Amino acid sequence: MYLKLRKDSIFIADSHYNKKNQELFVLLNKISNKQINPSQLFLMGDIFDFISAESKYFVNENKNIIDLINKISNEIEVIYLEGNHDYNLQSLFPNVAVFKRENQPVNFCFDKKIIAMAHGDIFTPWHYNLYCKIIRNSFLLKFLNFVDVNSIISRKIENSLLQKNICNTFDDFEEFSKKRLHNYNEEIVVEGHFHQGKTFKYKNQQYVNIPSLCCSKEYMIFNEKFQGVSL
Repeated sequence: MYLKLRKDSIFIADSHYNKKNQELFVLLNKISNKQINPSQLFLMGDIFDFISAESKYFVNENKNIIDLINKISNEIEVIYLEGNHDYNLQSLFPNVAVFKRENQPVNFCFDKKIIAMAHGDIFTPWHYNLYCKIIRNSFLLKFLNFVDVNSIISRKIENSLLQKNICNTFDDFEEFSKKRLHNYNEEIVVEGHFHQGKTFKYKNQQYVNIPSLCCSKEYMIFNEKFQGVSL
């Protein structure tokens, strides 16, 4: 049984919320204050620059966003596809449908069409898959949190992420899209992760890459088709 995708759903990806990237706070406030009224909210991963439920420093630093998402989830359906910067989140968002990396892609249906959704860091080499399992290990994260005296480790991670340049454009998006579609059988594939904000049709399939909110200041609305919207 497939989950249902509704008209007027909003898709946010790769906002990498931190002290520098504040676009997510602006957009979520508009939703919370009813300036924007989506039927569903899809958070397509890397919404935070880094967070896990075990990392107390980052949970405290991002409390305003956590509270906003939880407030919105009491009013509309929120679906969160964990990314490579945000994971082990279900305990932070009790009313949100959270999907871990290993449970992606997630299939939705609309008008007899099947839409596969994922953050995008799947169908990857074995060594990356192993790395993902290690960094998501709850016992390891709790141990690192325990030894993180005065948040020295967390602050180093935070400062490193703040200096990182994550915005780029692919030279050949069409060829890239074909390779991504090769992993799927569904008619429509929706991913974040790659920060391109483009769509591409190939044979009987369509590839949709949700824009990075922090890079292009855009998100997408679904109303029978996916359309980019400026913040």
